[in-house]
Amino acid sequence: MYFIEERQASGSDVFSPALILARLSSVCAVLCIAWLTAANAADVTELPRGLQVKVDLAKKACKELDNGEFYLEWGAVEKVDLDGDLYSDWVLNEFGFTCSTAASLYCGTGGCTSHFLVIDEVHSLLNKGWDVVTFGAERVLLTQVHGSQCGGINPTPCVTASVWDSEEKTWRSTGAAWE
Repeated sequence: MYFIEERQASGSDVFSPALILARLSSVCAVLCIAWLTAANAADVTELPRGLQVKVDLAKKACKELDNGEFYLEWGAVEKVDLDGDLYSDWVLNEFGFTCSTAASLYCGTGGCTSHFLVIDEVHSLLNKGWDVVTFGAERVLLTQVHGSQCGGINPTPCVTASVWDSEEKTWRSTGAAWE
């Protein structure tokens, strides 16, 4: 406090309220950028083994295609509670895979594959998008899938709903018997 008063008394505006606010804003911005960068880097470098295998296979496929370079883009790795145990599970989305020598190596008209890791189990599903919702006591994985899974063609609306069976370590879903 004495140091600040001494500076102000000497006529220096080094510690003016506007300057202090500007400096604090700058420090906060730098810390936020560092935090976001670290979180993104951690997602890529700290992938569980089951998902790292998927990334390694994708890298290999890209390299074999005219010596392409593989990139794991923002959004490829997500953490979300899939099974309702209040712990985040891992999801690896191939829509975030890119290869310098192939525009559509990882995705097609049916969508992109997402790899869902719950506990130590990796299960993969071709989809056009997914979300997780709470329905009663269950966490439900909703996925938009190719219309052929609903007896139509690609643009036919088609969605699946699956719940994680922790005893059997598998996803459970069914096609409804509509009347």
